[in-house]
Amino acid sequence: MARKGEFALIDWIRRRSRFGPDVVIGIGDDTAAVRPAKGTLTLLTTDAVIEGTHFKRSEASAYRIGWKAMAASISDIAAMAGVPRYALVAVALPDGLPMKWARDFYRGLRAVADKFRVGIIGGNIASWKGGVAATSTIIGECKGAPIPRGGAKIGDVIFVTGALGGSLMRRRLRFLPRINEALALRKAVKLHAMIDISDGLSLDLGHICEESGVGAALYESEIPVSPDARRAARKSGKAALQHALTDGEDYELLFTVGEKDAKRLVARPPFQSPRLTPIGAIIKRGMYLQHPDGKKSILKPKGYEHFT
Repeated sequence: MARKGEFALIDWIRRRSRFGPDVVIGIGDDTAAVRPAKGTLTLLTTDAVIEGTHFKRSEASAYRIGWKAMAASISDIAAMAGVPRYALVAVALPDGLPMKWARDFYRGLRAVADKFRVGIIGGNIASWKGGVAATSTIIGECKGAPIPRGGAKIGDVIFVTGALGGSLMRRRLRFLPRINEALALRKAVKLHAMIDISDGLSLDLGHICEESGVGAALYESEIPVSPDARRAARKSGKAALQHALTDGEDYELLFTVGEKDAKRLVARPPFQSPRLTPIGAIIKRGMYLQHPDGKKSILKPKGYEHFT
């Protein structure tokens, strides 16, 4: 008998799924089972994307929403300089949503997962009266210690990858997690603290400072402001720099290293793209923005926060 609805979609996904020999049980059973490599530390993270908060279905394709749902969680593994391996995805879809939309959503999930050899090994599908909501859980691994938020030291140099701000223009649905860049950085230098910029540069830097018990000074002239931030500024009336400091959803890496390693990164960056930029220093306390004239102002951590 031909299946319909939820089970038809699961069958369709299952037929398109391929796993390596480390996956003992994949999609279709009550739970997945994997046999991880010996000598590795397991990393686990989960993230959600919700219609009306993270996207509008009227403004984004199913493919791009699926891409974001997977990429956001993979980016968290990048922040620890780890390797993503497996994914579990739970999705709630509105009653009556066309099957084509659900399949395109899966194709977006799968496209970014395939780029990093992540197997989608299970999850859940449900329908309800609300909008699209999806939660992706990533299981990754790390050889050696993961890089926490709380390891920054006074005197460290602060770096970012890429350019910041204006993600609402397009990038928040198209970004590529910085897994390869994080692994290259880990190999090249000793990383002290790292985070992915999901909530905004100033707010995520505040997380590093809080967890590390330190402060930070950012050099205004060195912050890489994206072309999208400049376009957003023309519409919003805010300075492009403010977009770079507070917009969030850049999903670039923000990290700190010692002075000697900072000099190595500037002289011999481990990758040419995206750009690697030193933007400040870790200090004893407080958060400041240092202006080109040498004056400084207090930098308040601002960005996107739920429940505000």
